[in-house]
Amino acid sequence: MKKNKLKVVAVGGGNGSAIVLEALKNYADRLEISAVISVSDSGGSSGELRRQFKLPPPGDILRAVLGLSPYDYRLLKKIFYGNRFEHLKKFKVKGAVRGLKGHNLGNLFLMMLANAEGDYLNAIRALEKAVAAQGHVYPVSLELTDLGVELANGRAVIGEGNIDRPNYSRKLKIEKAFLKPLVKVYKQAEQVLKSADVIIFCPGSLYCSVIAALLPRGVKEAIARNGRAKLVYIPGDAYEINGETGPEKLSEFVSQIEQYLPRALDVVMYNDCELSGRLKKRYKEKKWAQFKKDPEDIKGKKLVSGDFEKEAGGLSSAKLAPMLKKIIFV
Repeated sequence: MKKNKLKVVAVGGGNGSAIVLEALKNYADRLEISAVISVSDSGGSSGELRRQFKLPPPGDILRAVLGLSPYDYRLLKKIFYGNRFEHLKKFKVKGAVRGLKGHNLGNLFLMMLANAEGDYLNAIRALEKAVAAQGHVYPVSLELTDLGVELANGRAVIGEGNIDRPNYSRKLKIEKAFLKPLVKVYKQAEQVLKSADVIIFCPGSLYCSVIAALLPRGVKEAIARNGRAKLVYIPGDAYEINGETGPEKLSEFVSQIEQYLPRALDVVMYNDCELSGRLKKRYKEKKWAQFKKDPEDIKGKKLVSGDFEKEAGGLSSAKLAPMLKKIIFV
């Protein structure tokens, strides 16, 4: 008798989720892979298309779908995500004239198909089929919302773009995050969270990508109802110097995300790579910084460390895959 596949759900957004999904697809013959992706992106092409089409922003969903494809993620990302239209040619949607400039093929594919079919999920499934994705991607909500945060001085900042690239003092740390308006979890996203054997909270921007996916009404409750799922967090080992004003220590990443979960994490996996001179130069160019590793301050959970840094900098899905295998298949 064929053994049932383990159900694994990746939660987050941005490139971090795509890297985790790229690692997980190595075990697609043994895993049922799902991704629950944040939908509060308000900047760039995704934010503009969200405003025009009144649909959840497509960028992070696009990257997650591409990460699940058996084809080379870097090549697909270049084709669907990296190449932007720079001319001003127009197209019409429901009588309105839209501009192509600044948008990419994948974002336009999702939004135009969703607009034509009147079904955002069908558009995602069509893209999954086009790239032979080894799993399914779900927006955490189908309702439009903005991410907001409260800073240490009590000031509220609304809009993912304003949080991801703050114009306020970097000394003002984020105290808590919220959605405005508060939206409800998409039913299918809720269901995969309820039935998961393993839930992985992905690397990337803590608030703008990961916590943003935990805020819709019903997400925390879905995880709470699933008492058996192993909760795994992969904070990576770096943050953007010019990004959100969040934690700068491993223990702080862990304590912050646990504020939005119904129970403690089971496993924390972090990158303990020692940067070479070349990588230090690369980090400086990208304006990245490694957060302080203080595992001694993290109690009551399994800690897994290893080097999963790419030679050119950033997280390696190839190195991450065998580490995830050891955590999932135990």
